[in-house]
Amino acid sequence: MKWGVLLVNSGTPASLATRDVRAFLAGLLGDPRVVEFPRLLWWPILHGIILRVRPRASAKKYAAIWTPQGSPLAVQSEALRAGIATTLGETPIALAMLYTGGATVPDAIDALCKAGAEGILVIPMFPQYCGASTGAVFDQVSGALQRMRSVPALKFVSSFHDDPAYIDALASSVQDHRREFGITRHLLMSFHGVPERYVTLGDPYRDQCQRTATLLAGRLGLAADAWSVSFQSRFGRARWLQPYTSEVLAGFPKRGVNSVSVICPGFSADCLETLEEIGMENRDVFLQAGGEQYHYIAALNARADHVAALSALISRELNTRLDVNNPEDASACYG
Repeated sequence: MKWGVLLVNSGTPASLATRDVRAFLAGLLGDPRVVEFPRLLWWPILHGIILRVRPRASAKKYAAIWTPQGSPLAVQSEALRAGIATTLGETPIALAMLYTGGATVPDAIDALCKAGAEGILVIPMFPQYCGASTGAVFDQVSGALQRMRSVPALKFVSSFHDDPAYIDALASSVQDHRREFGITRHLLMSFHGVPERYVTLGDPYRDQCQRTATLLAGRLGLAADAWSVSFQSRFGRARWLQPYTSEVLAGFPKRGVNSVSVICPGFSADCLETLEEIGMENRDVFLQAGGEQYHYIAALNARADHVAALSALISRELNTRLDVNNPEDASACYG
């Protein structure tokens, strides 16, 4: 069987035009996986208020990070795809975006099938599983397959939060940054936040974020007081996972932590949330609170070790065969 690989990221505006930012936000905030709120109540708020106000403000923020080639997330995600494709040779690799800014999931699946793929390995570009991201990928993939006459075989990687090669790549990125800019007193590992309710209902996201952070700290040999975990990007009035990144950074100088490096291990590619929110907004929060030295450590993007880690993950997945005579493997076939 010939397999193809589908990488899926969240998406990004196609341009800085307000209409394109609005289209992206409409897709993102209109997904019931992202905002778990009754549609009859949420729809008037989204279309009557948020999409009338937020796109213009968001466009200004995107303008601060936009590159000549376009959105950083789109550029870096494609570079990562190209690197994996070069490494794996004949295996077709496609990239899709959930909410604009690139090929759609159905279009990417169609391209893989036209390239001869009889099976598709889906890798959401979110190392830690979250229903609002990884679950949204599964929904769109399954929705696309439902409309197909001939459905390809399917494998789905739900997370790779503790994959040794991924952890090594994160550690190497921190070490490379330290060699260039020096070592700060504290390493803050900031992950995208979600409403606390999602975790209460069974989402493993917080545990997987903590597992990633613990493994990275161990790999770097950090003392217990030299690193911590926080969550960014609150939206709405609900209680989200804590501690909040902005509050942690504002409180550091009062505790004598005057130099900090921030890394976002939940992002495969840099985007508005890492470059503008963490790299700019939260830098200002820390410095205005009395901090002296602030560094943002870039996402893994298309680093060679990131390409190698994901290529190795793909190779393992495509070479795995279940032994139905093994009770443990057989149980995996039937859930």
